[in-house]
Amino acid sequence: MTAIARRAAVLGSPIAHSLSPVLHRAAYAGLGLRDWRYDAIECDEDGLAGLLATMGQEWAGLSLTMPLKRAVLPLLDTVSDLAEAVGGANTVVFRDGGFGDGGARHGENTDVYGIVAALNEAGVSAPAGATILGGGATAASAIAALRELGLTEVALLVRDPARAGETLRVAERLGVAVTVSGFDRFGGDRAGRTRVGELVISTLPSGAADRLARDVAAALPHKGALFDVVYSPWPTPLAAAVRDRGLTVVGGFPMLLYQAVRQVELMTGRDDVPVEAMRVAGEAEIARRIARRAG
Repeated sequence: MTAIARRAAVLGSPIAHSLSPVLHRAAYAGLGLRDWRYDAIECDEDGLAGLLATMGQEWAGLSLTMPLKRAVLPLLDTVSDLAEAVGGANTVVFRDGGFGDGGARHGENTDVYGIVAALNEAGVSAPAGATILGGGATAASAIAALRELGLTEVALLVRDPARAGETLRVAERLGVAVTVSGFDRFGGDRAGRTRVGELVISTLPSGAADRLARDVAAALPHKGALFDVVYSPWPTPLAAAVRDRGLTVVGGFPMLLYQAVRQVELMTGRDDVPVEAMRVAGEAEIARRIARRAG
């Protein structure tokens, strides 16, 4: 009996920019999975249920970008405790066949794993305190990651504190106490201003943290570190300002790499995923895109 070729894909809208195909294909090549393929599929919230219904037993798993991470939850048969607590699954693993064959649909969150692994790789494993910039879905994953690093209290700085409700509910489910302030209260030693912890995690999109760069760099303690989820263009003004002080800086690519590593493990059942081959492929693709923009 001929084995069924396996498929996986990343879903989102827009999706053309995703690095996931490069990372996953490098993993398949390193693992010798020649009959596996990984695609990028344009899909928004309205089309998600219909697309999933067409997937048969050849499907092994899916990677999801926002806003599909939340939209997929009602469509799953089971969800990990972490994905449920964070309120989003960035990974779907098909068990006992695909959706079209009645197989179980299981949701996981590997973003948290990616953040923890990226920080550990940089030597940031036990920060004395942490401040998160931004209050969206990535901030929720950052709170979960900080809990895994041993923190039970986190400061959250957002543009509009009134819109941080969902992230605060995530923190409550995780048992993490959060203090919320607006960006206007940011600063170092000025009276009444919010101070940052030993670790600052910026979950803001590219360009959104630029105006805070000087203040963040000045406010970090001498053993401080920055984790900026942006990976391109790199370094961001925020990362450059912190690096100029000689402090530890972690970019978004290691997080992207390690969350993909965990996805490959979940989808293939292999524990020998070639991390360095995936890293080389991802960094080469980022360099290629930079050169193309410059040219």
